[in-house]
Amino acid sequence: MPQGQPAVVPNDGLTTRQRRNKPLLVVHTGDGKGKSTAAFGLALRGWNQGWRIGVFQFVKSAKWRIGEQTVLERLGRLHEETGEGGPVDWHKMGSGWSWTRKQGDGEDHAAAAVEGWAEIKRRLADETYDLLVLDEFTYPLAWGWIDVDDVVTTLRERPGRQHVVITGRRAAPALLEAADLVTEMTKIKHPMDAGQKGQRGIEW
Repeated sequence: MPQGQPAVVPNDGLTTRQRRNKPLLVVHTGDGKGKSTAAFGLALRGWNQGWRIGVFQFVKSAKWRIGEQTVLERLGRLHEETGEGGPVDWHKMGSGWSWTRKQGDGEDHAAAAVEGWAEIKRRLADETYDLLVLDEFTYPLAWGWIDVDDVVTTLRERPGRQHVVITGRRAAPALLEAADLVTEMTKIKHPMDAGQKGQRGIEW
C-alpha cells in the first residue's frame, strides 16, 4: 500500500468515501505480545476523534488493573468535564460486569461470559458505541462458552458504523474469515523465556 493507496479497487458499487468509512471488524491474535496493547492504542485514537468507546474485558483477574484502564477512564472523565474526546465505558468480567451488582469472584466464569456477550449484542443493536474493544474474547469462544456462529452472524449484521476489535490467542477460523483486518502477533523472543517476570509499564 504505497502512500496509503489500496492495492486493488473492488467493483462493489461504493464510492471511495463510502468504502473508506465502512465499519471494520479487527482481530489481533497469535502467541506474541501486544494484542491488547494495539487494541487500546486504537481506542485512544478513537477517543481523540470523539468516538464513544466501550471496552469489554474478558478473563483477566478483577484484582489486576491495567494501565490502559486507568488512562481511558480518566479520559472518559475528561470528556464529561470538558467535552473533549468521547465517552468511555470499561466493563470487566472478573469483577462482575458493571451493569450488574454481582461480584465476580464467586460466580461461574462461563455464565459471566455468556452474560457479557448478551449485553454486547444489545449494545450493538442500540448502536451505543463507535468502537467496541472485546479484550481476550477469543478464549470464551475457544472454550465453547459462547457460540462462534452467533458471534460471527451478529458482528456481520451489526447496524450503523460500529468498529469492533477482538483480541486473544487462537482466534476461531470463522472469526478470522469474517474479519476485515487480522494481525497475528508472532513471538520471536520474550523476557519471560529467560525467567523474567512482568514489570510495571510493560505488562500493566
